[in-house]
This record gives sequence, C-alpha cells and structure tokens, in this order.
Amino acid sequence: MTTAATALTRATDRLSRAGCESAHVDAEILLAHVLETTRSALRADTRRELDDAASDELDRLLARRERREPLAYVLGEWGFRRLTLNVDARVLVPRPETEIVVERCLARIAGVTRPRVLDVGTGSGAIALAIADEAPGTRVTAMDASQDALDVARENSSRTGLTVEVVHGDLFDGLPDGPWDLVVSNPPYVRPHEIDALEPEVRDWEPRAALVGEGATEAVARAAVSVLRSGGALVLETADGDNGRVADLLHRLGYVELETTSDLAGRDRAVEGVTT
Repeated sequence: MTTAATALTRATDRLSRAGCESAHVDAEILLAHVLETTRSALRADTRRELDDAASDELDRLLARRERREPLAYVLGEWGFRRLTLNVDARVLVPRPETEIVVERCLARIAGVTRPRVLDVGTGSGAIALAIADEAPGTRVTAMDASQDALDVARENSSRTGLTVEVVHGDLFDGLPDGPWDLVVSNPPYVRPHEIDALEPEVRDWEPRAALVGEGATEAVARAAVSVLRSGGALVLETADGDNGRVADLLHRLGYVELETTSDLAGRDRAVEGVTT
C-alpha cells in the first residue's frame, strides 16, 4: 500500500504537470477528502496508508482535476463564510471576494427589523443563505433565471437548514414586487471578448450564462429603483476596475449615499447605494 506522503507527492506532481497553480494545496485537499480527514491531521500522519479503494478514488478525482475541472466541482462542495454548500457545474463556484458583498449587505440591514432581502441571480444560494445565516429574522428571497441553479439553491437551503424563498425569474423581465429593504446581486459581468483570457477552470467549466453578460448590472440597478423602499439599499458585485463606472450609473439613476468597496487584494469588488 502507498503512504499518504508518497500519494501526496505523486498527486502534486500530476497536478503541477497539468498546469494547476495551487497543485500542492489541491492535492492535499483531495487526499484529505478521500481519507475523510483534515489537512492538518494528514500532515501529522504522513505514514498513514491508502488501501486500494482509497488509491483508486484519489486517482479518479485527480484525473478530473487534471482536466482543469474546478476543485469545488471535483469535491462536490465548497465553503462560503460559515457555510459548506453543494457546488457543481450548474452554478458558479462561490468565491472569497463575494464574501465582501455579504459583509456590505449585513451592514446595510443592521438595525432593520425583519428586513426583506432579494438576491438576484442567486446561483448556489451562497449570498442569500449567508445573509439568512448571519442575520437571523431576515426574510430572504433568492431569484435566478436558471432552473438548474435554483435546484442547487434549494439543495443548499435543505443542507444548511436555512429558510429562503426560491423563485424563478429573469432580471431583464423585472424584479419581484417589493418593497425590499435590500437588493443584492452578483450579476454576470464578464464581457464576451474577455472569456478566452480566463483560466480554464472558469472558461471551460463554469456556466457561461452566469459569467458572461452585458447590461445585467444596469438592468438590476434600474429595476431595483422601483422595488426598493425609500431608504432601501442596492449592493452590486462588480468586475475589477469597474467600481467607478457602476457608481456613476447608480448616481445617474438617483441613488444616494454611494459607497465602493475593494476586496482584500485591493481590487474593485462592490458598489452600493440607497434610494431616496
């Protein structure tokens, strides 16, 4: 049988040759997943042996990752803030930078009694469920144009035990009637000409409709004006370098108290404003 140390070395080499940037970390995560342990426990017991079944399972998962399938899809789950969510090719992988968007949402509804929140383009339900988790009593509605995505959001609602209303709807057809205290969206903002420059994990695997789109940010901002209560807030995730343009859009639409937020890497990440 193979030891964990040997398996990790071989797995790291395979993923490095496949071009995976975080080959060692990915290999460690996959090995810990197969052995049903933690990465720290794995490091503490490098002489642990893999039986044939574990070796075969690791080989199967590595083959998927070698094709540059996102690690989250290979695992079938991914962490987002305090939650672990089901994730597969029906939805985007929840990203750390989107956690900044949740923080801004929580700040905007702090002090509001039983706020009503609408998450537009919910995907896996990450934003909606994180708000429901961290702001108990919030009435959250999660909307998406993709039935497949809504199925994942429902799965995650069940998995986490958090209650959100899940509704089907295309943002270009308008938003559900309010009044809402907060509308939040991580809309598709990759431009068509930019898709080929993205890493294979994103370009070749994640759902194109959730990634690529023109006019989605504008559509959410315009529609939200008519469904937010007076003093209600809109929070939008933006592309790097796009905060200024989106802030100008919100200003033209009559939003006030505009704020922009960068992520931990200093990249443009969120724009927010309040209705009058």
